[in-house]
Amino acid sequence: MALVGLHENDTEENLKDCCRKLLAVKLWENDNGGQWRHGVKQRNLEILCVSQFTLYGTLSKKNQPDYKLAMKSIPAKEMYDRFLTMLKESYKPEKIFDGQFGAMMDVELINDGPVTLVIESDQVLNVGSDYSITNNNVNDGDGAT
Repeated sequence: MALVGLHENDTEENLKDCCRKLLAVKLWENDNGGQWRHGVKQRNLEILCVSQFTLYGTLSKKNQPDYKLAMKSIPAKEMYDRFLTMLKESYKPEKIFDGQFGAMMDVELINDGPVTLVIESDQVLNVGSDYSITNNNVNDGDGAT
């Protein structure tokens, strides 16, 4: 499962970086038991992408959630769709799934690692903060990433 958060300043180059990394990250053992040797493509795995604007949430001084760093809904939907297209073009379209953008969803994850990673773009933005560029939390669980 990949939780996909889009920062308000993300670009197409950020998406390309994260697509490449998500498909290349080596989270599974190889046939000889060597740890961290195989990625999604080598294992012929599926990827469930879930849009998650809350990854860019912060807390206000009143301890209330603040999502102003997350990309606004309309451009985020376009970028998210573009990210899915990149994944499908770079891998196997029938192996890429997604939830419903902007919907309240119940998503269940079985984490058999546990492995949770933040994948960020190498394309550095000057946003005046320490916030990450594009987050894709990749969880090693139940045959999907």
